[in-house]
Amino acid sequence: MNAQALPHTLWKYLGKLLVILELSVQGNFLNISVIPHRCPFVCICTSDLLSCAKQGLQQVPVALPPTATTLDLSHNALFQLHNCWLAALPRLQDLCISHNRIMDLSPQAFHNATGLKHLDMSSNYLHAIEKHYFEALVCLEELLLYNNWIVQVDEQAFLRLSSLQKVYLSWNNLTQFPFSSMQGLSHPKLTTLDLSTNNLSRIPIEEVSALPVYIRNGLYLHNNPVRCDCSLYQMFKQWQQRHLSSVQDFLEEHTCMAFDNMARSLVRFLKYNKIFENCSLSQGSPGTSDMHATVLVGETLLINCNTSMHDTSATYMWVSPRHEPIMHPGNSNHTLEVYHNGSLKIIAAKPWHSGVYMCMAIGKHHQLNKTHEVNVTIHYPMLDGESFSTGLTTLLGCVVSLMLVLTYLYITPCHCFQCCKKAAAPRPPQECSVQSYILGTTPPAPDGPSRKISTSKHVVFLEPIKEAHNQLAAKGDVTDTNNLKFLQLKLDSESVSSIFSDTPIMS
Repeated sequence: MNAQALPHTLWKYLGKLLVILELSVQGNFLNISVIPHRCPFVCICTSDLLSCAKQGLQQVPVALPPTATTLDLSHNALFQLHNCWLAALPRLQDLCISHNRIMDLSPQAFHNATGLKHLDMSSNYLHAIEKHYFEALVCLEELLLYNNWIVQVDEQAFLRLSSLQKVYLSWNNLTQFPFSSMQGLSHPKLTTLDLSTNNLSRIPIEEVSALPVYIRNGLYLHNNPVRCDCSLYQMFKQWQQRHLSSVQDFLEEHTCMAFDNMARSLVRFLKYNKIFENCSLSQGSPGTSDMHATVLVGETLLINCNTSMHDTSATYMWVSPRHEPIMHPGNSNHTLEVYHNGSLKIIAAKPWHSGVYMCMAIGKHHQLNKTHEVNVTIHYPMLDGESFSTGLTTLLGCVVSLMLVLTYLYITPCHCFQCCKKAAAPRPPQECSVQSYILGTTPPAPDGPSRKISTSKHVVFLEPIKEAHNQLAAKGDVTDTNNLKFLQLKLDSESVSSIFSDTPIMS
């Protein structure tokens, strides 16, 4: 091979090598692109949803698509969740594993599920809620644990769940609950805590009354076999008066046992409260507001946060009657202001500002001391010089109106009673003369050839009384003046009857 052909041969082999490398890269790319997302055979996969419900699964499928944000494993036969089993689902937000046979959870069952927001473990066989069960779910908002066999809940089970909003623990076997763990600001967004239909025989009134009002508004304790006493009745009665949803929505379901160990002694104490007539709500019962403030509409009100914390580094937060957290400098519409010392200022008070305001002092380590509540009442000012109440003024107006009506109906509007009783003098009959009446809607027309007779006119001619009297006298029928008067009355009655007849009377 000469020197001139060698470069040509090298370029030829080099070109083939480049083609082979290009095809190899394209082949690898095609192989990577055509590999589908791993979807288990028994499941249904969509863009971000993975449903494996009602498949009789005893274990969680291994191959799970990483794009899923919702995973449904309900209505299966799962009895255990392994450690880090959600590591392949970094985007998971909603997890439903209800209606299974799970009895407990391993320490790292949700270790890789920090983004989980909704967890449904209802209708399982859980017996307790341990500290390590959900401590990794720092973004969890809703936790459904109803219809299990839960007997107790650890005091630190929900301690690290700062984003928790709703917890459902109804239809379990709880005999007690750590209410003191909910008193701090570790759960500032918690609005629903459902403990209804359990076996709570005793409710710690002091601990429950110390809870923030936004938690008490969603604390459901109905359908529990608690013992009837005055403190229990006073607490729930005050919740009813303050229109808390937990009592207003289930008024008849709040029951208590009049006698221990007797299921038939359950009493609906908020509906039938005769047995609590001797319980006085005016006494210092738990949960009563510490202070009452009254202000007129349009005025400014300044409320102090009288808590026992005197730390200068403490911060303060108020909760409005609408369950809105308010911190320095104030709310969004600038009607409420919070100062650094904890004072709350209501600017240009409106009727909807009425209600119970709660102040919370927060220390350095986010510890919350005893809260302070203020009941604010806002009313309209009374008019100047107003001496009568509205009810009395209305009653007086009704009495005056009734007297005027009776006066108009039964008292004759005549100033001279003697004049009203005097009879009119009779007209002498001999003064009568010939009279002619034309009854109609138009005046009479003058005589002439153009005169037209209208059918709507009735003409009545009355004979003169004197001529009739002369004729009767000539015949000898009239003997005295009495007969003359009788004749006049007769003629008058005949003329009246003729006036209202349809046929003209011609003489």
